[in-house]
Amino acid sequence: MAYKILALDMDGTLLNSKKKISPKTAAAISELSKRGVYVVVSTGRGVAELADYKDELKFMQYGITSSGGAVYDFFNKKAVKAHVIPKDTAFEIIDAGISERAMIHILGLTSSLMRDDDIKNAADFQMAVYAEMYDRICTRCDDFKKYVEENPSEIIKINLYHRLPESMQKNFERLKHLDLTFAFAETTALESSPKGISKASGLRELCNFLKIDIKDTVAVGDAPNDIEVLQAAGIAAVMGNASPEIKKFADFITDDNDNDGIITVIEKYF
Repeated sequence: MAYKILALDMDGTLLNSKKKISPKTAAAISELSKRGVYVVVSTGRGVAELADYKDELKFMQYGITSSGGAVYDFFNKKAVKAHVIPKDTAFEIIDAGISERAMIHILGLTSSLMRDDDIKNAADFQMAVYAEMYDRICTRCDDFKKYVEENPSEIIKINLYHRLPESMQKNFERLKHLDLTFAFAETTALESSPKGISKASGLRELCNFLKIDIKDTVAVGDAPNDIEVLQAAGIAAVMGNASPEIKKFADFITDDNDNDGIITVIEKYF
């Protein structure tokens, strides 16, 4: 079968444990793109957080970003589709983050906002591996509500990174009544997106835009926030480094992210 889209999660999938794209994988996905396959990221990261990979991904026109909150056209620097969290709902998420002393992270279409003190103390939230990136790319924000008030059409996704899993669960219980889609990521991260939005909805929107049947897609992931897109795609490929819970959703289990598992998927299906 001629699959037409390869949708790749970033962290734990396309990126190795050093948060890099290996040269071999970079060459393989670039070559696949030259063959006419749409290679796209399917990531919880926003557009701003992909800047470090612009050279390896310069061939890539489209991306499913912010966990499906936006389908973005990198060549034309505009959204194909974007969804926003309503202002009052954003305020409730921010209040929950403050109450649990969480690290609050707001993703706009092309912006990424955090408090400076939280970035400096990212290790407290189990996010030390991202601290250097956040320091470089994030706009500092000390008053998230003011930002939301002034930019209501820009709130694509809000992440709360907690100090302890119990704190994350407490905030989930507090917020789960809201008209939102929630995903758990990393160790203590609670991700909030508009209702019905996920990597799967982003893949469907991209397929509709490109007039491609979703059965003609291969999705690759490793984490709980990949489950829906793995279920939606024609083929679900799961990384060898994924947990047994995620591997249950696999049509194919590939090598891990430190051993170019993406190349094995390409060799099998493309």
